[in-house]
Amino acid sequence: MTSPLQPTASGERIESLDILRGIAILGILIMNIQSMSMPGAAYLNPTAYGDLDGLNYGVWVFSHLFADQKFITLFSMLFGAGILLVSERVEARSGSAFRFHAKRNFWLLIIGLVHAYLIWYGDILVAYALCSFLVFGLRGWSPRRLFVLGGILLTIPTLLNLMFYLSMPQWPDVALRSVQQSWLPSADTTAGLIAGATGTLSEQLAFNATAALEMHTFVFFTLFLWRVSGLMLIGMALYKTGVLTASRSGLFYRRGLWAGLVVGFPVIIAGIVQNENAGWSVEYSMFMGSIYNYWGSLAVSFGYLCAVMLFAQSDAAHGIKRRFAAIGRMALTNYLAQSVIGVLLFYGVGLGLFGQVDRTMQLLITLGVWALQYGWSAPWLETYRFGPVEWLWRSLTYMQRQPMTRR
Repeated sequence: MTSPLQPTASGERIESLDILRGIAILGILIMNIQSMSMPGAAYLNPTAYGDLDGLNYGVWVFSHLFADQKFITLFSMLFGAGILLVSERVEARSGSAFRFHAKRNFWLLIIGLVHAYLIWYGDILVAYALCSFLVFGLRGWSPRRLFVLGGILLTIPTLLNLMFYLSMPQWPDVALRSVQQSWLPSADTTAGLIAGATGTLSEQLAFNATAALEMHTFVFFTLFLWRVSGLMLIGMALYKTGVLTASRSGLFYRRGLWAGLVVGFPVIIAGIVQNENAGWSVEYSMFMGSIYNYWGSLAVSFGYLCAVMLFAQSDAAHGIKRRFAAIGRMALTNYLAQSVIGVLLFYGVGLGLFGQVDRTMQLLITLGVWALQYGWSAPWLETYRFGPVEWLWRSLTYMQRQPMTRR
């Protein structure tokens, strides 16, 4: 007999996944705020815009070493694990896992497109929705096969970078100038970007649409398609082996924590040194120089994952765990709320501070947003079953208005 499909009840949730998701969604803002508040080139090339001396340089090193690609890696693996977890629960109720997956991620795609083109171009939801359809059929594979294919997919952006780097001497001048402008924009180009972000609503939408289109074409096919899909597969494998559910031994997680940090941080530091020695030149840093953090971030992310699993296993700090888990249960709402706050601070519809906030102030703003989300998520879920956007997403998926308040 088929049981009616219903949203996951709070008692069915896996606390370790919610805690890790909550920490990941907070950590993502350390990097996202850079693109929200400055021309996009400054995200990859710290010399492209703004002051990079003294404390600002220290903040950049901190963000690159501890945050860049680390928290989004965790979030991507969690999304893959979520595909598997949701499918298992649908199939346990004799439902069609693919039909439910298709509806759920179709609406996520729509939410992502609205976010990317109407709010902030740096959206990741579109990539998640699209990649989810590519990996869904592989969810029945063994952990070993998932790890192997995930690793293969992760190597493709590196191979593309090597190809671009080696072929650059043969590129036509127009292509070289275009790449140079994207890596180190001229003063006129930078002024135009700032004017677009802080101008009229139509100018802001045009600015957003141009950047979002690049994210959904060139960036998707050269990076997100491969890295996101690979991480989703690895997330499925980590879920199947009990790593993401805090089911492994404390010794396993302690070893994973230290191995991840000891391997990852030296690789990332080596990349910083190499890029500094190359003067952050487009010829080296755009392609070869990015490979260090690309791979180092994977090891560091695993170290973070293991640290959070140890935290989840511990008998201490139950109140803190509850608050991080609440942030994770409202991850979609909190992710979009970060973008809305950023737009209100930096774009012309709000305070118009785009291009005026240095890296130190960006970090302070990030801490303020963290405090808000840490403070509001748990109290909200004491009254309501879902976050506002989670409620909308579930209502659209089930094609039925979901009860919002707790009874």
